[in-house]
Order: sequence, then structure tokens, then C-alpha cells
Amino acid sequence: MSLSQPRIVDDLLNYRLSCLLAASGAMITRLCEGRYGITRREWRVIALLAAHGAMSPSELAQRAQLERARVSRLVTGLAGKGLLARIGDTEDKRRATVRLTAAGQALYDELLPRSIQFNREVLSALDPEELRSFESALDKLTAQATRIAALKPVPEKADRRHGGARRVRSA
Repeated sequence: MSLSQPRIVDDLLNYRLSCLLAASGAMITRLCEGRYGITRREWRVIALLAAHGAMSPSELAQRAQLERARVSRLVTGLAGKGLLARIGDTEDKRRATVRLTAAGQALYDELLPRSIQFNREVLSALDPEELRSFESALDKLTAQATRIAALKPVPEKADRRHGGARRVRSA
């Protein structure tokens, strides 16, 4: 296996990171779904609102790195569960802010320490120097990927408004 000279999918950085997320995220997913009745994405929304305070659904989508339509559905579901509240803008009825309710904050206060513990358990595989190196490498890789994505190196874009991916076929 080689990240620097990938030959098969198992060698690709994104695949390896996806495997790490699946393995480490499984613990959180089980806890979220089994004990709290929320999905991992709903937990992400709750955690972001707890950490950064009330915000617009668009800002929440950006911070959560999810599509606005998906965040809208998540907000609706979490509001239905009594964990979030939408606050309408008095001047512009099309705008709203989303914030945690007391029940959402209580869920966050209970679930965050468990999430931190799982995080520590996974990272315990690294010694302090490896952890510092990993954090530095992760920062560099994220910055590089952000720069590359800003250049839009892939011109094709999914047409989600009309049912999904746009397929380009050779003539």
C-alpha cells in the first residue's frame, strides 16, 4: 500500500480516510442512533450550533460541509424532535436563524464527553510526536485540497436539481 504511488483504490488518500472515518465514526453512530435517536449528521449540526452559536441555515451548511437542502431537512427533523428552533427574521420573512433548544444543549452536553473519549481512544495509537506530525500533515493536506478545489479542476458538476449526477459519455 502506498499513498505516494497509488495503484489501486486501497492506496488512495480519500479511500483511506473514508475507512478511518467509517471505523472511528461507527462508535459515535451507534451511540447517536441507539441512545439519542439522532443520526451522525444531526449530531454534527447540533455540535456546530453548540460550538458556534445560532446561525443561518446557509452558514450551518457551509460549516457542516453539507448541501443546503440536506441541512434544511436536518434542521426540520431536529426541530421536530425539539432539539433546534428556527427564529424568523422580523424584517425578511425568507430568512431565519437556527439555534439549539435547552433539550438540544442538554443532548450536546451529554454526548460531547463521550465523543471526546472515543476521539482520545482512536488517537491513543499515536505517541505525542506522531500526533503533532499528524495534525500538521492534516492541516497541510486540508489547505492544499482547498486550494485545488478553488481552482475547479473538474468542470463537470452533478445536476442534482434534475434527479442526480450528470453523466458524460463518450460519443
